[in-house]
Amino acid sequence: MIEIRPLTPTIGAEILGVDLAGPLSNQELDTVHRALLDHCVVFFRDQRMTIEQHKAFGARFGKLHVHPNAPKRFPEHPEILTIEAGPQSKRVAGEVWHSDVSCDVEPPMGSILHIHEVPENGGGDTMFANQYAAFEALSPAMQQFLQTCTAKHESRKSANHQYREPGPDQKFPEAEHPVVRTHPETGRKALFVNRGFTTRIVQLTQKESDSVLNMLFEHAEQPKFVCRFKWQPHSVAFWDNRAVQHQAMWDYFPQRRFGHRVTVCGDRPFLRA
Repeated sequence: MIEIRPLTPTIGAEILGVDLAGPLSNQELDTVHRALLDHCVVFFRDQRMTIEQHKAFGARFGKLHVHPNAPKRFPEHPEILTIEAGPQSKRVAGEVWHSDVSCDVEPPMGSILHIHEVPENGGGDTMFANQYAAFEALSPAMQQFLQTCTAKHESRKSANHQYREPGPDQKFPEAEHPVVRTHPETGRKALFVNRGFTTRIVQLTQKESDSVLNMLFEHAEQPKFVCRFKWQPHSVAFWDNRAVQHQAMWDYFPQRRFGHRVTVCGDRPFLRA
């Protein structure tokens, strides 16, 4: 029997009684999907998935995304993104608050991270912030103003070191999205700007844009909107990029953290008046 345990009243839930390695029934899949929509991010413990099983689970929610500029550790599995940091690392993926690949014209619907190895002395938690709650906590005047705005999201902001010395197969997409987006399944409005990719509110001068974006970044990352997930070996997190931002803590250097991620394709962000 599937059990859903909320982590906080605002965001996050742990799901028990599901083996992601096996074929899920339609009822089990619907339960996981509903929990994702209700809690924005869901977590599973003790999941022993192969790469093929990981991909198969992700594909139940849609076509799998191929990251535009991440190294491909498994050429036969381009959908697998390796998440790894250790003694030789100079930076880690996701250390800045972000929504995955929001620079794509059609940003991903969701991401599914399977961590295999955790730092031996702890650390490496991931934090998730509810962007429905962030939008709803703004003043009515600010909500109304932001719904008239769009923003530029640029890959180079997140991958500046790669942008300066690009590899032969790397791409650096840019896109313009509403600052407030309507979730295509729940119909709720969420704030959709983030430190990792958003560079400019198009309707404002650069100085005005910088001020508004900095305010929104600080607002959206407040602890009252956040849950924090402590990884164990073989834990899985599945988050809804349309409604959350996340940040990976790099507080474990020089120890190692290792896992794989698949990402589910999404659609073009829109605002329904």
